[in-house]
Amino acid sequence: MSKLAQLQAALAALDPEHLEVLDESHMHSRGLETHYKAVIVSPGFAGLNAVKRHQKVYASLGELMNEVHALALHTYTPEEWAQQGAAPKSPTCQGGH
Repeated sequence: MSKLAQLQAALAALDPEHLEVLDESHMHSRGLETHYKAVIVSPGFAGLNAVKRHQKVYASLGELMNEVHALALHTYTPEEWAQQGAAPKSPTCQGGH
């Protein structure tokens, strides 16, 4: 199973209404399967600040976090997602060889 598929499967534990996991490694210089972006919309984020939401995500990923160099998280409640409609675009890598 690819790293992308593993991340998607682990994040499904958050019971998301919307889940996107993108491999953005091609935008960076550290190699394949190293940089990811996750957009997660879950009612389970209601009432939680960004830190608590991210902690829930990290807990669901467990040991997988040791295999990822970078993970950009965009976490929303369904209401926030209805207003936002899209996650911000990822920045272009500035180097870091």
